Amino acid sequence: MDLYFSPLACSLATRIAIYEAGAAANYLEVDPKTKIVMHDGSDFRAVNPLGLVPTLRTDDGDLLTENAAILQYVADRFPDAKLGTGSGMDRSRLHQWLCFIGTELHKGLFIPVLDRTAPDEMKAHVLKKNLSRLDHLDNHLRGREFLLDHFTVADAYLVTVINWTMATPPIELAKWPAVKAYYERLRARPSIARAIAEEFELYKAELARHKAAA
Repeated sequence: MDLYFSPLACSLATRIAIYEAGAAANYLEVDPKTKIVMHDGSDFRAVNPLGLVPTLRTDDGDLLTENAAILQYVADRFPDAKLGTGSGMDRSRLHQWLCFIGTELHKGLFIPVLDRTAPDEMKAHVLKKNLSRLDHLDNHLRGREFLLDHFTVADAYLVTVINWTMATPPIELAKWPAVKAYYERLRARPSIARAIAEEFELYKAELARHKAAA
């Protein structure tokens, strides 16, 4: 498999899932500004015209985009890792949480706040309107170790998104103690600790590269 990723972006969730499964992949870094694939200088938009990570090329050569779809593919591809669920309502619950994370948190809350070009008024509106989504998550996580009854790809995605609070000071995790405890607990999980540490180093190199090019 080839995983196109950018450091600490939502593609981190797939790296976590692959590490959790003990699987192998080629990790191809994409510069989020230039859309250049770092190892060969090629234009990532020739692979994914939208220029968005993650993008996964399977061992069969198929291209798959969209985080939730890729995560479910990894879970199905490596069933022994138990990163997914069974069929029926259990699988629907997994879909539910992947959609909640992707829509309500990733796109609905964090992306507007992280957008450096967005007006402060717009960010304030987003925070006022959408912080209740973290209230909902906090209520769900009270007394729970994971989103479902075991670690799944939804947890890999959620940890990735919560990790962005490092760059969003208005979203202070102390206000949501169950979310904060969940994040700190999962940050110590070997697959997650390894993935974040590796991508943090790449992220620092990315920032230095952009500063030098400015």
